[in-house]
Amino acid sequence: MPLEGLIEQASLLAWPVDDGGHGMVQPMKDLLLVREDSPSALDASLYEPVLCLILQGAKEVSIGEQILSFGQGECLLVSHDLPVYSRVTSAPYLALVFELDVGILRDLCSEVAESALDIERARSAGTQRADPALLDALHRYLALAHSPAESKVLGPLVSKEIHYRLLTAPFGAMLRSLIRHDSIASAIARAIGHLRDDLQSPVVIPDLARRVGMSASAFHKHFKAITSTTPLQYQKELRLLQARRLLRGGGASVTTAAFDVGYESPSQFSREYTRKFRVPPSREAGVEHSLRGR
Repeated sequence: MPLEGLIEQASLLAWPVDDGGHGMVQPMKDLLLVREDSPSALDASLYEPVLCLILQGAKEVSIGEQILSFGQGECLLVSHDLPVYSRVTSAPYLALVFELDVGILRDLCSEVAESALDIERARSAGTQRADPALLDALHRYLALAHSPAESKVLGPLVSKEIHYRLLTAPFGAMLRSLIRHDSIASAIARAIGHLRDDLQSPVVIPDLARRVGMSASAFHKHFKAITSTTPLQYQKELRLLQARRLLRGGGASVTTAAFDVGYESPSQFSREYTRKFRVPPSREAGVEHSLRGR
């Protein structure tokens, strides 16, 4: 069976776990294998456009009021950068994470029949049981990790196939919208890019809406529909996640991290940080952690 083959292939890439039972290996530049030996506590992170396929165990992801639960043989597809809360609910947990390339998706647009690119029921995150064709493509892609020469030649071809499978899958509607430059999904993605590029500046909704060609009211409505949050709240989530990265990297004090991400008041930063992560920022310094969606 395709899933069993993937599990066996992933098991050949053994890697150690840390004291907390976490393990991670990157066999390809856009492919990650994540392991958890026990269920985890709820944690905040940023999910970038990605496919997460669970090979063993189960996980729960919360995006605003939307809660997605998925287990072995099921996958989560994310089309936009989304602040989320997630936790492993069943272990041992083993997941394959494939990074999406919007450029590849857009290149495919001209090669796929227009009728195959409907955008009904589009959501920025959704789950689905992985079909045999997708599992087979992922299995072949992971197998290339053992041969650098074959990976260099065949990797781009199999990666393109994986993108195609996702683009035309039932839960790929938001991807099909995203690749259209004139779509709402594409406009919100550009707005997210502006927010990420300039964390320190205050959000001015009319200006941001104008930059992506929308009215302020329409922009606010569509931004929340896609990200499950408002632009102001979204920026705060990004600021706090970036501050945690700075603190855990060991190179910033609490005050420095607060100012670096755009806070004018370190005390306000500490309050909001503690509320989000349930631990004061002063206790985070030097703690290594990945913000990549897992």
